[in-house]
Amino acid sequence: MASLALEVLGVTLAALGWTLAIVACALPMWRVTAFIGVNIVTAQVAWEGIWMSCVVQSTGQMQCKVYDSMLALPQDLQAARALCIISIVLGVLGILVSTVGAKCTNCIEEKGAKARVMIAAGISFICAALMQLVPVCWSAHTIISDFYNPMVMEAQKREIGTLHPPTLDPSAHKEKLHKKTVGERKKVGRNVGKE
Repeated sequence: MASLALEVLGVTLAALGWTLAIVACALPMWRVTAFIGVNIVTAQVAWEGIWMSCVVQSTGQMQCKVYDSMLALPQDLQAARALCIISIVLGVLGILVSTVGAKCTNCIEEKGAKARVMIAAGISFICAALMQLVPVCWSAHTIISDFYNPMVMEAQKREIGTLHPPTLDPSAHKEKLHKKTVGERKKVGRNVGKE
């Protein structure tokens, strides 16, 4: 009885992981870039996913565009497309095979054969997890490497994606803008005294 409960728990967690893999594959939030200038009206956040890119304006308006060409994507996002699709297919295969080999079904009568089928389902789930983990880690590594690379221009630096939109509320950035303008005034004041 305990092994049946563990089997059901394992298949349920694998199905949940498969669902989250689909969500991660579909969302355009793999990379985030925030452009917040001196004027908050010009603020916008750009999201890049493996299928499309979206821009959220300070007004809250969001525009998404599917990539014109696969060649326009960097290597890590091209690989992410393929590996995410393979991960989803392996997850479907694992769910179907685990349904056939589960102890609560009568598709296969022999216990030894059921055990082998469930092992195959488990291997499929593990491979699906690895196929999902590789592009996520690769993309994170690329983002972090570019972020700390002094040769990459500030406008090209990205951040790791988020599940909620960053705030573009002017009051949230008011203090940051105030500090920047006060710092610029002090800098100008010091330069005037030197002339």
